[in-house]
Amino acid sequence: MDSRTATSRYKWIALSNTTIAVLLATIDSSIMLIAMPEIFHGIRLNPLEPHNTLYLLWMILGYQVVTSVLVVSLGRLGDMFGRVRMYTLGFTIYTVASLALTLDPYTAERGALWLVIGRIVQGLGAAFLVANSGAILTDAFPPEQRGLALGINNVAGISGNFLGLILGGVLAAIHWRLIFLISVPFGLFGTLWSYFKLREIGQRTPTPVDWGGNLTFASGLTLIMIGITWGIQPAGAHAMGWMSPRVLGLLGAGVAAMVAFGLIEARARAPMFRLPLFRIRAFSFGTLSTFLSAIGRGGLMFMLIIWLQGIWLPLHGYSFAQTPLWAGIFMLPLSAGFLIAGPLAGILSDRLGARYFATGGMIGAALSLMLLMLLPIDFGYGGFAAILLLSGISMGAFAAPNRAAVMNSLPASDRGVGGAMNATFQNAAQVLSIGIFFSLMIAGLSGTLSSTLQRGLLDHGVPAGVAAHIASLPPVSVLFAAFLGYNPVRALLGPAVLARLPSIDRAALTGHAFFPRLIATPFHAGLTAAFSFAIVACLIAAAASWSRGSRYVHRDEDGARPSARTRHPPAAELPLHPPHDAPGRPALPADTGE
Repeated sequence: MDSRTATSRYKWIALSNTTIAVLLATIDSSIMLIAMPEIFHGIRLNPLEPHNTLYLLWMILGYQVVTSVLVVSLGRLGDMFGRVRMYTLGFTIYTVASLALTLDPYTAERGALWLVIGRIVQGLGAAFLVANSGAILTDAFPPEQRGLALGINNVAGISGNFLGLILGGVLAAIHWRLIFLISVPFGLFGTLWSYFKLREIGQRTPTPVDWGGNLTFASGLTLIMIGITWGIQPAGAHAMGWMSPRVLGLLGAGVAAMVAFGLIEARARAPMFRLPLFRIRAFSFGTLSTFLSAIGRGGLMFMLIIWLQGIWLPLHGYSFAQTPLWAGIFMLPLSAGFLIAGPLAGILSDRLGARYFATGGMIGAALSLMLLMLLPIDFGYGGFAAILLLSGISMGAFAAPNRAAVMNSLPASDRGVGGAMNATFQNAAQVLSIGIFFSLMIAGLSGTLSSTLQRGLLDHGVPAGVAAHIASLPPVSVLFAAFLGYNPVRALLGPAVLARLPSIDRAALTGHAFFPRLIATPFHAGLTAAFSFAIVACLIAAAASWSRGSRYVHRDEDGARPSARTRHPPAAELPLHPPHDAPGRPALPADTGE
């Protein structure tokens, strides 16, 4: 076999392995959303108890937080010690953590703590995979094929978020441990395949570890993420805790650590966060677009799940126990749009550049959000499915070309850290987006939910004291009840109160229609606020995508021949290397296009 044939074969091996890796990583970011009721039932813990809300949030967000915090550092380790080596280590950690989660030996709070810690370790393994997969692909594929490769990889990853919803519902209905066990054989297969088949072909950059930058970045981002999770929980008499001393202290300390991180990175000789990369216009505007698009879509899935599970599906005859699984099924048009548009946009962007696809994708995403806002709460599914398909196509048209453009713009020696920086902005934006979306939704609910709930309970014979107590509960409890597929009224009243009510009132309160009609108006107010915010984020992302400039592939490509549409910057655009950069590292272009 000649070298050209071997190289051609290797790139598809790399694509197959890394696609499995990002698919597993993103499936596990969402698989617990649908399975959460069965998990809490299995470990004998009530998720609707206020003091258990933190466990619920950290089982969902802990995985994403640790991925956001560590992905840049692990990308830098890949640049230094070998991307394949770090990637294979990530597969190993991910597999061991998945097995440990399956074997959780405890119940109640100890069982929940085991799952939280296991999810954090699993997120560490996923961070290794995410940090190095893009760089491995960029090393393996020539510039004219990277859009296709990164497009397939990216679409598989994003689709994993939605596939996780369906898998979580199906597997949890059998046994909750299966949602973790399913990752073990795939993780073991991926580990062995990576170890024996992938090879180091990228450039290594042996530099000292930037301990100051790593510590300040990790601590700052962690503190901010923890502050967000506490901020959407009630504090005292307030529906949310954003103004509580604890949240303000966490956010303030996090911001201070990030400021210290910026100061350290500006002076470090071997910084973990390669700030000069932002002088490449295609990288800086592409990363800004990544951040804003993730802000726009990060909380969208949660809002759609609550809309379907808490209102639409019960109104259409589905029991609350069935709604988690069916919510995932009814959202399939969104995944289908990704699968249709992602690879196709990746192929076309290799020839035409990412600018039009990324900009058009974000405009289409904003349009789909506007159309969702115009739908009535009890919509017809055909129109809803068409809008979801448009949203999926738009986001797929953006994601693959944008990622390929970002990776193409990077010097070969910085692909690991540059790709990880881009992934960090995306992951952090998703966690931030969830906090923003939930806050806007809770604010909308808190305005009228309490009085509406109390009046509805009294009308059906609930004692005044019980009705007043339930109405005084924080809106987040009602929101999580809908999100988890519980019958909120049944859970809040309890069997003792329900047994004393007339059968006709008991049937009305616990039926399919009472709760959805109760929250429809306040929910729509919160939904409008959340989607309005997302529309603004998508439109700014569209403007940033358009500002990236003409097509550009970094000039250090070995053997790359730029097409007529590829512009290499003249020497005048290349600034002298700043004194704080690592010795021997090539200068970066200051203002280049894509």
